[in-house]
Amino acid sequence: MQKVNYIKHLKGVFIQFSKDSRLNPTHISLYVALFQIWNSNRFMEEFYINREEIMSFSKIGSKSTYHKCIKELNHWKYIIYYPSHNPFKGSKIKMFNFETSSKQVVDSYSPKNGQALVSINKHIQTNKNINKLDQPKNEKGVIDFFKKENWPIIEAQKFFNHYQGIGWKVGGKTKIVNWQSTARNWMLKAEEIKSKETQKSVSQNQDNLKISKNKNYNEPL
Repeated sequence: MQKVNYIKHLKGVFIQFSKDSRLNPTHISLYVALFQIWNSNRFMEEFYINREEIMSFSKIGSKSTYHKCIKELNHWKYIIYYPSHNPFKGSKIKMFNFETSSKQVVDSYSPKNGQALVSINKHIQTNKNINKLDQPKNEKGVIDFFKKENWPIIEAQKFFNHYQGIGWKVGGKTKIVNWQSTARNWMLKAEEIKSKETQKSVSQNQDNLKISKNKNYNEPL
């Protein structure tokens, strides 16, 4: 059983999430579900999981998405995943300690399959040096990023002008630590707004097409 500070661990891992542009919301949701099971197991060194339970907790509906994300979390050193091919025995998980205090435990475990692990401290420090993404260099960088994500230039300009005007802070208060993640959230919000507007338009059209069954055809048009 590991000695893990619940709050410090979550703070540390979410700092890491904010700097890692490879992650998407599904990875984070899956990690949180695994963390909850780890917590329920009193932070055991290793613990078994049930796929259906984890998919339910993380709101993942596709088995292929689940397997893809859990393998990527393993590959990116957020967890160690031991898949099980036995239908009566779940897969096994080992979690790393992401506490941010000076007493942070650096995991020295070497898995049996020979996978080389990077020290957690070194992994975080490397990302600090590489991914200084608090804000883009210029508008062109934002436009290039939006193009890469298949979004129109006008949306990139809206994003840049908005955050440039408030000093690259969320809500004008909290400094952005990864502008690309903030841009992806902007895209998700834009998609949500667009979807709601489409649904509203369809609903209005349907209302306009409704014909009263009690219409009096003797009335003049």
